[in-house]
Order: sequence, then structure tokens, then C-alpha cells
Amino acid sequence: MQPFIDHARMFGRRPEEFAAHAEGQTPQVLFITCADSRVVPALITGAHPGELFELRTAGNIVPPHAFERPTGEAATIEYAVEVLGVKDVVVCGHSHCGAVGALVRGDDLDAVPAVRDWLHHATPCPKGEPQDPTVSEGVQNHVLTQLLRLRSYPCVAARLGSGELNLHAWYYEVHTGTVLAHRPQTDTFEAL
Repeated sequence: MQPFIDHARMFGRRPEEFAAHAEGQTPQVLFITCADSRVVPALITGAHPGELFELRTAGNIVPPHAFERPTGEAATIEYAVEVLGVKDVVVCGHSHCGAVGALVRGDDLDAVPAVRDWLHHATPCPKGEPQDPTVSEGVQNHVLTQLLRLRSYPCVAARLGSGELNLHAWYYEVHTGTVLAHRPQTDTFEAL
């Protein structure tokens, strides 16, 4: 912990570099990804403060939209699309994902009931090769399912319909740093 504390102490010693952030934010992209510590959106994209609006959930899950029971995820998506006016949304899964791996393998998650219940939002269960440690096929299928679910959010559907929003499915390899993007024309993930 001490290295993080030391860095945080030094971080704020150049307030002139941060003064402009007080004027507000104008992110270009809503970046939905896993909470996994190996996935760092700003590092992957080269984004600077204020350029990405991030939503991080276990397994990069986009829960079903429900008017009667709004979630923090739904509020984040709605705020990014309606208030901040992002032009693009990226759903980015990653290799070696523990959440998707547990789903693909059918792991018993009774010891972690909150995780088990959260992962129920991933339905349908992603298909993939249970013995593959990267769970690449499962993660890629899962990302496409989350992108499809995102389309059901009223604010997203409206902006897609007016041509003001673009959706992207990405797959990040934590072991190589490679980013693949889904190409709808071929229904494959290919290097950016």
C-alpha cells in the first residue's frame, strides 16, 4: 500500500495540470469493461483524464434494463449517453476472465453468493471451451451478448436510431496487450 500512498502524495503537487478539470468533463467514449485489475482502460487506449467515462463491473456485465429497479450500471449508461453525449460505447472483455471462466466451466459459486447472483445477469451462459485458460471464445460471445443487451436501454436505442451513437465490441488479451474488435461483416474478432 505504501507505494500507492507515496504516489498519491506526489500526484497533487502540480495543481496547474489539473485546474482545467474543474470546468467539467467531455468524454468521447463510454468504456464498459471488467473490474479486473489487469484491465486498465486509459492504459489500453492512451486516454487522458476526461476522455473516457468508465463503467467497470465483474465480468463487464450490462444488467437488463428495468425501469422499476434502476441499477448503478443503468444510471451510468444513461448519464453517459443522455447527459455527457458520448458518441461511442465500447464493451471490452478480456482474456483469462475469472467471471466468464466460472460461467463457461459451470463453477460452483455458492461460497460467493453475491458473485453467483451477479453472474446470473450474464444469461445466456457464454459458450466456450472450458479447458481454455484464456476463455477467449466464451468472453467474445459474452461481449456480444452484453452489446445486444445494451441496445435494449431506451437511451441507447434512441441514439442508435438517430445515428448519434456507435457500439463497439472489443476483446483485450491480458497476456499480450493485443486488442481485437468485432467485425460484424465477418462476425469475427480481428486486431484493431
